[in-house]
Order: sequence, then structure tokens, then C-alpha cells
Amino acid sequence: MQADHGRRANCCYAYIVVAASFCVMAVSAGANYSFAVFFEPLQEHFGWSRAITSGAFSVFLIGHGVFSVGSGRLSDKLGPRLVISISGLLFGFGFLMMSRVDSIGQFYISYGIVLAAAWSAVPVTIMSTVARWFRARRGLMTGIAMAGTGVGTMMMPPLANWLIYQTDWRTSYAAFGLILAVVIVLAAQFLKRSPSVEGLHLSGDKEATDKRGTYTLTRSDFSISEAIHTKQFWLLSIAFASFGYTLQSVMVHVVIHSRGLGLSPSNAASVIAIVGGFGVAGRICLGGFADRQGSKMMLTVLLAMLSLCLFWIAFASRFWAIYTFAVVFGFIYGGVLPLLTTWIAELFGLRTLGAILGVMLLFIALGNAAGPILTGHGFDVLGSYTIPFVVCGGLVAMAALLTIFVKPLSADLVR
Repeated sequence: MQADHGRRANCCYAYIVVAASFCVMAVSAGANYSFAVFFEPLQEHFGWSRAITSGAFSVFLIGHGVFSVGSGRLSDKLGPRLVISISGLLFGFGFLMMSRVDSIGQFYISYGIVLAAAWSAVPVTIMSTVARWFRARRGLMTGIAMAGTGVGTMMMPPLANWLIYQTDWRTSYAAFGLILAVVIVLAAQFLKRSPSVEGLHLSGDKEATDKRGTYTLTRSDFSISEAIHTKQFWLLSIAFASFGYTLQSVMVHVVIHSRGLGLSPSNAASVIAIVGGFGVAGRICLGGFADRQGSKMMLTVLLAMLSLCLFWIAFASRFWAIYTFAVVFGFIYGGVLPLLTTWIAELFGLRTLGAILGVMLLFIALGNAAGPILTGHGFDVLGSYTIPFVVCGGLVAMAALLTIFVKPLSADLVR
């Protein structure tokens, strides 16, 4: 009886961890993707080219990747509460700095260093923490936590657009800093490292099955050095770097691309909101579906479908086509990111999951960083987003092919 009560208490707290993770992801990711809304006001105020303006986001993404290596290790050692609390304070400081920017150097430092350091602690810590609290429903719960990204993308860009319209971009950045510092630090207080540290059991232990072999793929946990010496790690890194190139190209340029097709500022901002809204559905629906069907198969199919979306947007010229793209792209991309965590956990185990995710996120960040600046440069040279978006579609198609060659392994094979 006492054991059953302890297990129920463990399940309840596991869901509190998911809820807190959801809140952190919502405000932090939503604020990051609001860059697309601030893009035009910044460009008009300073007179920078699209490549230079979007380059700050590329520096941000590189910095995020570099800092993620350390953040993943810190998360494994110090736990999520302290790491996420520091992240919240850095977000507040970084957006306050953005409200005072007067030069390109200050812009790149504020966004590319301070805010990158703040964001680097969030995905790797949240994904590894939720994965440690669940087993049988790991894909679903990771999807729910990561759905915060979609909700934030649905809420924060329109909020940024409203604030800019009511005040100006400087005041809007200052308001964002206050919001993020308060929400993230408060939510972080509910995060705990793992049930084992708290003397509890992994949620779903009794219901885990071997029908797909999901929990027998990894006979022993990998160390970080063992993981990076496998071809599986590098195939996934290249595949997700290609995905990151495409994702950030769309997130940074789709609003201003929509403006060029004739959409009003508010309607163009709503495109990002639609992507975020359907991203929520994708994370939850596809994450739960992957628990039953397998992460690998789902990931390959989703990446292939994502490539078709990019070819669609490359040649879309009507309003309904843009909105259709936002719906389909949002739903599909929403399902991709949670699968990264679940598949890595299945392949490499949980012992150094934060560190492994951190190193992999570095490579993803290189793709993330290249996408916005090269896509912006492509528009500056060609005067159109057609070819840059076709390139994105080709890269995601290649990513889908690479995932086919990722096979299950055992840590004993590299020892």
C-alpha cells in the first residue's frame, strides 16, 4: 500500500516537472522566435541589410550550440533547478541589453552571446530532465514539454508585434526581459533532476514493454566519449544540422517573405503564430504516436514530408498557400524535435543524456546558424526566396535519407 502511494506521488510530481518545463519552453522559445517580428523594425531603424540583420540570429545560434556543450554537462551535475534559474536571469539581462542597442557590435553581443548563453541551458536541460522522469510515455511527455515552444511561438510574436505598435521596439525588448526573468525563475523552482535522485521510481516502469524493442536497444548507458565515437551519433548530427538549417531559415525569413507577397504586418506575424499553434499539436500527437510506432520510422517520414513543404513555400505566391504551408510545416516540425531526445535516449541511455544532447546541439546549431544568414544572402543576391527555400527542401530530404542508416547499438560494441 505504501509503495503504491509512493508510486502515485511520483507520477504526480513527474507531471509537475512536465508542466514547469512547458512554461520555460513557452516563454523562452517564443521570445527567440519573435526575432522575425523585430526584424523589420531593426532593419528600418539602423538601415542594415537583411544578411547583416539575420546574421545576429546566426551568431546567436552558434553561441547557443557552443554553450550547450557546457550547459548539458552542468545539467547532469548540478540539476535543472539551478541551471534554469540562471538561464532566466540571463534572459532578463540580455533583453534589457537589446533595448539599449545602438550599434551592430552591441546587437551581436547582446543576441549572440548573452541571449545565446541563456537559451543554451533550456532545451538540453528540459529534454534530458523530462526523459529521466518517464519511460513508457517518454515520447508523449517530451512532446508535451516541447509543445511549450509552439504555444510560445503562437503567443509571443503577436505580443511583440502589439508592443511594438503600442510603444516601440526598445520598450518591447525591455518588457520581454522582465517577463522571461520572472516566469523562468519561478518555473525552475519546480524542476528536479530525476526520480532516482529523489528516491522515487521512473514513471512508467511497470508499463514499459518490449513490443518494439524500445527499451532493449541500449543494454548499457554510453559515456559521452563512447557516444561520439559511433557513426550513429554523426549521422544524426548531420541530419539534424540540415533540419536546423531549414527550420531557422523559415522562422527568421517567413514573416518578411510574407510581407513581400503582400500580407499586412499583423497577418505576416500571424504566419509564425500558426506555425507555433500547429507545432503544439504536432509535438503532442506525433510524440505519443512515436511511443507506439518507433522514433526512427516516424522521424524519417516526418523529414521527408518536411522537404515537400519547403518545395511548396519556394513557389507559393498566394495568401492561402502561405497559410497552408504554416499549418502543415508547423505540425510536422513540431513532431521532429521531441523525437531527437527519445531516439538519443533509446540509442545511448540516460546516464550522460544531457551531455550527449549538448554536444549534438552544437552541430545542430551550426546548421541553425548557417540557415538564416545564407538564406538572407540568397535573397540579397537573387531578389527572391525561391532558390534559398529549394535548397532548404533538398537538405531536409538528405536528412531523411541519413536517418535510414542509423541502426541500434550497444555500448559493449565501443568498449
